Amino acid sequence: MAKRGRVKKIQADHHVVLREIVSQKPLATLEEVGAEFARRTGVRVHGATLSKGLREAGIERRRGPGEDLDRASAPVSKPTRYGYSDAHRAQAPEQIYASCLSDAEWLRVQDIFTNDGGRGLPPQHSRRSLLDACCYVVRTGCSWRMLPKDFPRWQNVYRTFRRWSDQGKFEQMHDRLRAQWREREGRTATPSAAVLDAQSTRHSPQGGTSGYDAGKKIKGRKRHLVTDTLGLVLAVSVSAASVQDRDGAHPVMTSTMANYPSVETVFVDSAYAGQCAQTINQQHGISVDVVRHPANANVGRWCLPDQADLFTRQPDVNGFTVLPKRWVVERTHAWNERARRLIMHHDRRTDVSEAWGLARRGALAVAAHVGSRLIL
Repeated sequence: MAKRGRVKKIQADHHVVLREIVSQKPLATLEEVGAEFARRTGVRVHGATLSKGLREAGIERRRGPGEDLDRASAPVSKPTRYGYSDAHRAQAPEQIYASCLSDAEWLRVQDIFTNDGGRGLPPQHSRRSLLDACCYVVRTGCSWRMLPKDFPRWQNVYRTFRRWSDQGKFEQMHDRLRAQWREREGRTATPSAAVLDAQSTRHSPQGGTSGYDAGKKIKGRKRHLVTDTLGLVLAVSVSAASVQDRDGAHPVMTSTMANYPSVETVFVDSAYAGQCAQTINQQHGISVDVVRHPANANVGRWCLPDQADLFTRQPDVNGFTVLPKRWVVERTHAWNERARRLIMHHDRRTDVSEAWGLARRGALAVAAHVGSRLIL
């Protein structure tokens, strides 16, 4: 008499079902294949039984295209490197630290910081060393009292920084380098279009103006920026984080139009729409272009009858899309955060925070204009 055993749960006719499942879901896990198999056939099997049935059906799992090769003889691909490389960390011989200006960079702005009128006692410290100390602070984020001994006394550096800020020397440096960079890119020296946005950042316990941004859940200050279409800063205004974007837009736009009357259009997001955009248009006589997300359901979109939408960017599966002109100022915010001094507000005075923004962007423009590495 033939030996009788347990009847197999996965019979030969079930192999067709397994092939259909893996062809429809080639990336499914073993548990997912078992659940689908039970839904179609009503048979629930253990994982080991399912694996055996898959092998009997001629189905195997391959982890990657190179699994069949000998791992010892397979070529090893070099992973893609992101971030700073040795070229970014290169220093000129005259640079004590990577944040210090090179000779070529100092020649671009030397006359701005050395032209003090020629009155008073001769300076005890070179203007270049004082500027290098300011660049060191904004790049590393250290406190004034912790400046290295290679620089002048921190009291001298801080007083010089405050005097240069009141005199607008950092703004002069940034204006000159921005005009040179725009001419290099084939643009006019003065911009005709600008981009407005605000960013909330944290505030240290040093004191001073601060507030709470309920939308971003950040307690600190808000940095209002106006940039050109290349992302170079035109004006900076710092307020408490509790100030709404539409309220903080007027001071920074007033400063922008006072220094750059050639601006004719400003691009903003939906936070500045409505009464704020109308006020800017009436006070300064410029066009306010509100760039909205294509999936904005509150406003909708005007469409002509029997005409396909060929030009509007559609969001991806995650809802993200690159908004025209708006991404430029967002990139500028990311540039500012490369400087550790600008990640958090450590100063009590808001005008000092504004000067830091121009000092950092001006020093960055120096390095970019002369074609060397980023110093900040």
